[in-house]
Amino acid sequence: MNKNKDSIPVEIAVIGGTGIYNNNLFQEETVIKPHTPYGPTSDSIIVGRFGNKKIAFLSRHGKGHKIPPHMINYRANIWALKELGVKRIIAPSAVGSLNYDYEPGDIMLPDQFIDFTKNRKYSFFEGSQVCHISMADPFCIDLRKIARILLKDIGIRFHNKGTYVCIEGPRFSTRSESKIFRDVYHADIIGMTVVPECILARESEICYLSISTITDYDVWAEQPVSSKNIIDILNKNVETTRTIISKLIPLIPDNRTGCDCNSALDEALL
Repeated sequence: MNKNKDSIPVEIAVIGGTGIYNNNLFQEETVIKPHTPYGPTSDSIIVGRFGNKKIAFLSRHGKGHKIPPHMINYRANIWALKELGVKRIIAPSAVGSLNYDYEPGDIMLPDQFIDFTKNRKYSFFEGSQVCHISMADPFCIDLRKIARILLKDIGIRFHNKGTYVCIEGPRFSTRSESKIFRDVYHADIIGMTVVPECILARESEICYLSISTITDYDVWAEQPVSSKNIIDILNKNVETTRTIISKLIPLIPDNRTGCDCNSALDEALL
């Protein structure tokens, strides 16, 4: 990786999801084009300063949303951020709702996920060493707490917890699948990117926060999903997401004493 000594250590990264393809959060200082053992990242990594913090921004789908969720090189993305020194990842994404109480335009801070992906690379450990990483609490409890307090203070309608079911994509669910996710698995939201992104972050001992923007009711609600409708709603909420991130970053402490993400490998390696 081509590193610039003035751009590191970078301790916080934002992985921009659908609708968030450029940083617009901080003044750009460095553009890094990483070379990783896993191939290219989704896009160049933009590094800049936000107040007294160094921030990295990476577009999950690349500029212009050219990479579908099942083709994202998650391992390259997380490996590159780890190499920069990133210790915390803020990960906005677009999701569908499986619950009438979770309305389009709401923000969700999921605390659990169910994995229905099929063909992804889920681990960095595929060689001589085995890692059984704990995912009992897959999202950083400290970042979730900070985000919860912030969202309450600024008056944004949000849900503090819920289950994110991750599907392979890029197609949307059938009605039968959607009803199973809702009625049998009791999931609350549905998306295509949190797995294996949050798993790889945990293996890298990086704190990971999912900020899920609800764009629609999934098809269990007998309202067919279209990409156009999702983008229309998402575009209306992009500024809300940017506001959340810009207010969240200054609240993140330098130390990581409120969670155990930084010691995730202690009892995971064989």
